[in-house]
Amino acid sequence: MKKTILITLILFFTLTFSSYAQKTSTTTNETTPYEIGRNELKINMVSLIGFKWFDFSYERLLNEESSFGVGTLFALDNNTEYYRTFSLTPYYRQFFSPKYAEGFFVEAFTMIHSGKQDFYDDNGTFIAENQKYTDLAVGISSGYKVISRRGFAAEVYLGIGRNMLSKSDEEVVGRGGVSIGYRF
Repeated sequence: MKKTILITLILFFTLTFSSYAQKTSTTTNETTPYEIGRNELKINMVSLIGFKWFDFSYERLLNEESSFGVGTLFALDNNTEYYRTFSLTPYYRQFFSPKYAEGFFVEAFTMIHSGKQDFYDDNGTFIAENQKYTDLAVGISSGYKVISRRGFAAEVYLGIGRNMLSKSDEEVVGRGGVSIGYRF
């Protein structure tokens, strides 16, 4: 089921954005970040290599200082011992750089995430094993993004959020990684 959803999303993004062409300046052969495009697709390589999570995101630039996006994470290994097997993370970013939507940024995010974990009561007594949960976290991150003249994007970010529904034994969630992608 997860593979079907993943393939459908990849095909959707590919077909939707394949009609966008890279624009070039009429006065020079170089492109500016705005002329490259306002959309980005990225893959978090730390999640893929370190945790066997396929974590990809789409980001839309609003102007030279801000953007919004959504990240989706799927666990590739069903037998994983990690606490998160799925998450959907919408975010808003504010950039603090003279360059167009790149450089240092701060983001606010929400994360709907689910997984399996062992539950214990307040005294530390075991209650249940591998129980499913779904929770909602709210948090903040910061990072740095660079864009090449041809649209290659790379970013490093790190953040933390707090679970609001208390459906998970974890009080906080982490968000971070090293993502690579393309601006079009």
